[in-house]
Amino acid sequence: MNALATLTPAARRAAARPEPARRTVDRRTVAGDVLGQVELDPETFGIVPNTAVMHQVVAAQLAAARAGTQSTRTRAEVAGGGAKPFRQKGTGRARQGSTRAPQWSGGGVALGPKPRSYRQRTPKKMIRLALRSALSDRASEGRIALVDTWGWDVPRTKSAVAALAALGLSGRILVVCTSDDIAAERSFSNLQRVHVIDVTELNAYDILRSDWVVFTDETLPGGAVAGMGAGAEAAVPAVGPSSAPRSPAGADTGRGAEAATGASEDDDASEDEEGEA
Repeated sequence: MNALATLTPAARRAAARPEPARRTVDRRTVAGDVLGQVELDPETFGIVPNTAVMHQVVAAQLAAARAGTQSTRTRAEVAGGGAKPFRQKGTGRARQGSTRAPQWSGGGVALGPKPRSYRQRTPKKMIRLALRSALSDRASEGRIALVDTWGWDVPRTKSAVAALAALGLSGRILVVCTSDDIAAERSFSNLQRVHVIDVTELNAYDILRSDWVVFTDETLPGGAVAGMGAGAEAAVPAVGPSSAPRSPAGADTGRGAEAATGASEDDDASEDEEGEA
């Protein structure tokens, strides 16, 4: 019997899904010097982009950005029109009851727009998949840049321009910073084709509308899997809940190691007590 026949539909889709690609990126300084290469998280930067999910998530995000304050007046809301314009019969014209009816100039609007919310409900799993798909799309094109740290104490637009030139970046650039990196945020804010975003607000729309996405060691989603080359270090995982993937089942989070250590110490203590007895 075929093994796939016994699996659930979700398990079949997971089995048919291709393995994530492993991609690397140069880790550089602000001056453009290469410190080494780091391997990006395959589950974040190496999946096959889901175009349908990205389209739905971006459409929902743009719809939620609409104010929804447009409004028109109905015939009941237009002032005037209380008197019948002319008598019912004998004029040869169509009967009319009010000059504020929709067919009259200056009358109300029939079926016009009213204030409403365009917000759509998007599942969290779909939002995360769209984000990983957008990052994987940019990584497949080699449009991911990694900087160790900006390292500016005071904001200067001249320093930001020099850094982008040293990194060889052009076009629309998305710079992902932390909330504490105020100097970098203000340095890039005066550049027209550069958009600065906090790592906790990283989304598929801003990634797809940018030619380059620039991360630092602190904001790289998923962190660096491995460091290769002289001077390369593993990057710190991103702090954003929307970008950081969940820990796999059974992963060592530190608390398990502490619990195991404590259990072994208790066993040793109990053995000593038995020996003394």
